[in-house]
Amino acid sequence: MKKADIVVIGGSAAGLTAAITARRHYPEKKTLLIRREDQVLIPCGIPYIFGTVGSPENNLIPDAVLDKNGIELMIAEVASIGREDNMLETSEGEIAYERLILATGSLPTKPPIQGIDLPGVFTIQKDVDYLRNLQKQLEAATNVVVIGGGFIGIEFADEINKATGKNVTVVEIAPHCLSLAYDEEFCVEMEELVRSRGITLRTSSKVKAIKGQDNVEEVALDDGSTIKADLVILGVGAGPNVELAANAGLQIGTQTGAITVDRTMRTSDGNIYACGDCAKKISFFGGAPSNLRLASIATSEARIAAANLYGLRRENIGTVGVWSTSVGNLAMGTAGLTEDMARDRGYCAVSATVEGPNRHPGKMPGAAKTVLKLVFEQHSGVILGGQVMGDATAGEIINALSACIQSRMTAEDIAMFQTGTHPALTASPIAYPLVNAAEMAIGKMGN
Repeated sequence: MKKADIVVIGGSAAGLTAAITARRHYPEKKTLLIRREDQVLIPCGIPYIFGTVGSPENNLIPDAVLDKNGIELMIAEVASIGREDNMLETSEGEIAYERLILATGSLPTKPPIQGIDLPGVFTIQKDVDYLRNLQKQLEAATNVVVIGGGFIGIEFADEINKATGKNVTVVEIAPHCLSLAYDEEFCVEMEELVRSRGITLRTSSKVKAIKGQDNVEEVALDDGSTIKADLVILGVGAGPNVELAANAGLQIGTQTGAITVDRTMRTSDGNIYACGDCAKKISFFGGAPSNLRLASIATSEARIAAANLYGLRRENIGTVGVWSTSVGNLAMGTAGLTEDMARDRGYCAVSATVEGPNRHPGKMPGAAKTVLKLVFEQHSGVILGGQVMGDATAGEIINALSACIQSRMTAEDIAMFQTGTHPALTASPIAYPLVNAAEMAIGKMGN
């Protein structure tokens, strides 16, 4: 029988971060990470396997980071958790633990569509061999249909299109792609770009069936039209992987289907913690359950869970929600609530949008138009969220905005924000987007 003080199950973003954090906070404890995969993919990089990076092997998390941090690795399948004696049954034998962290991730969602199990229909799995097979099948395909116009769907479609020149169609049930992530004006901008790159978008369209004999041949929509398809990719989300936890009798949320945790990421068993896609999330805005699943959220939760294993050190403030999307030279990001989200949740929202070059003067090399939209609660002036659209700098702008949200800054706070500027690096201090948008919002609040 093998023994370890801290055992982490799962080797992706949450599991790896949890193990590293545990070693940093409790260096005297022996830490073991168990995963079933020989190689672990970088989750957010999966679409780029099929274009920019070229293969699954170029999108791997290196195991060297485990050795560097003194973490033992075991490749095994965990069959069960014995909570009475703190014992794991695995394909490599029994393992005793003091503290256990579950980072079992998520599984792709498969909607109840006729023909969804036909050969040639692929979900997005974090498995190297599965993705190698998908890459091989793509080489022989002519017509590719991506079901789902969210982040993954749009990024998959663009990578396949630019690398292979296939006929790529995205089918989205909502009126706009990315509508769960951005307000309409941002969605429209991205849709125009995607169409200009040769991708067909079918919005406000519901898939009725996937048809074919020995392989998928077409996708039938509920309006009676069909789309030729040699290969279909399902990009319609994922659900928490909780089978191991449920079989162990840990509490599972009825609303979210995820492992129930408190603000320290502790489960209903005091010796077991959970983090990442498998764990229940609550929103930073009001504390309602959240279905967001992002690697950035997973790693944040992992740092909380691992720090608290032998004493309370951190608490989860709730999921803010920060993400970015990039196609070609256009990058977009969101932090917190969009204007639509805020109003749907009952906030009295005020928004302000500014646009201008991200360098000064605008003729400076590397300058690009940046659009920034901020959303505030009208009565308190507290920032609820924001969106940015521009070049690659959008990714870091949105991270700075997330800090403002987490600090519950008001429009007045942001208007008085002290910035560092440089002609080759930032927008002008006279027209700094974050400050200008806040000033504009203050004007609206006074009316």
